[in-house]
Amino acid sequence: MLDGRSSQVILKSPAEIEQMRAAGRLVAETLQELAGMVRPGLRLSALNRHVVEKYGRLGVVPTFVGYHGFPHAICASVNEQIVHGFATDRILEDGDILSIDHGATVDGWVGDSAITVPVGTVSAEAQRLLDVTREALAVGIDTARVGVRKGDIGAAIQAVIESAGYGVVRQYVGHGIGRAMHEPPSMPNYGRPGNGMIMRKGMVVALEPMATIGSPETVELPDGWTVSTKDGKLSAHFEHTMALRDGEPADVLTAWT
Repeated sequence: MLDGRSSQVILKSPAEIEQMRAAGRLVAETLQELAGMVRPGLRLSALNRHVVEKYGRLGVVPTFVGYHGFPHAICASVNEQIVHGFATDRILEDGDILSIDHGATVDGWVGDSAITVPVGTVSAEAQRLLDVTREALAVGIDTARVGVRKGDIGAAIQAVIESAGYGVVRQYVGHGIGRAMHEPPSMPNYGRPGNGMIMRKGMVVALEPMATIGSPETVELPDGWTVSTKDGKLSAHFEHTMALRDGEPADVLTAWT
């Protein structure tokens, strides 16, 4: 769902970052609730309904609904589906893995995060893919500091994924975030150390590594949204929104409590 309207990075003040934290906390809370609902026999649509009903009560905007025509409050991507999957009446089966990507807009500020969770008992191969992709995100967050280059962050994520023997999806990347869900800069999950823009105080970005067991080549399904691995092998996706401050580790606004 990248939206390249401008190339200008929008820096946030400390006060604006604190305003963004409310959206981040709500997204984290909601993803925890959704993860707790996941089980064999559950329909994807039940997860979407949970968000719509909760946000209706709270008066909160589920950011994804209507974004470039996207019809759901969450992206629900199963197994070989990488991103942008529809929350249909598909029933989850034991051994599936499910990526849930979700955004909320609170007082005009957006939070965005994603997790991939096992459904029932999954294979050792599937669990390792989840663990490695989650680790890649953690390493990317640890690398992201004021003064490092964008390529350093992408290279750190890439190294974790590829050293495990997995593929790094290149067509879909992380992004800046603020009052719009997608702002500059793009944040690829690959790169060369010492290359790219220098990360600055006040940048708020969403890192979101996507790893594949097989080839990282992708294909878009006929619904015009869902993206899957071309070879039909498993994919995992994790994402956090974070802010950069001088002399400090990245401040993860969508961290789970």
